[in-house]
Amino acid sequence: MWGIIAAAVMAMFAMVAGATYLGAGFFTPLYHIASSVIEPKGMMTSMQNAMEGQTNFYFAFGPAAVGLTVHLMTGAIYGVVFALIARALRLSGAAAIVAGATFGLGVLLFSSFVGLPAAAALFDGGDPIADMPNVVGWTTFTIEHVMYGIVLGAGWFLFTRNSRPGAADKT
Repeated sequence: MWGIIAAAVMAMFAMVAGATYLGAGFFTPLYHIASSVIEPKGMMTSMQNAMEGQTNFYFAFGPAAVGLTVHLMTGAIYGVVFALIARALRLSGAAAIVAGATFGLGVLLFSSFVGLPAAAALFDGGDPIADMPNVVGWTTFTIEHVMYGIVLGAGWFLFTRNSRPGAADKT
């Protein structure tokens, strides 16, 4: 569940960045993700409308729903991987949050150099998917992934804080 929550936080940051300093449109990140499995028309229209000053909020339900679903499910899968690692390492407290941020950077690296190029090849997503970190910008892409990891780590901390021996005695 925390993987989905973390992915939602990450998506909101990407959407705000898209509507503000990236100048690409609020929903463009969702369309960008969707274009890994469907045609990129929504992404292109959203970006064009934002760049031409027509609207920063072009909305197409289908591509937005596909992008959100792909993003949240990917976040859930990575969240399970983090939970398995965190449990094996018995992470707690601040260490869980630091480990989460580090895990987010690991997801960034894996996605950038393995996952996204593989998805682009498998689903014929082309360069917009294979080169997503360059399209979005490495700084923004890094911030998104670190945020994802921090939320995962915080979620792990919250989930496990009452399950540690002696935790119930401290209330």
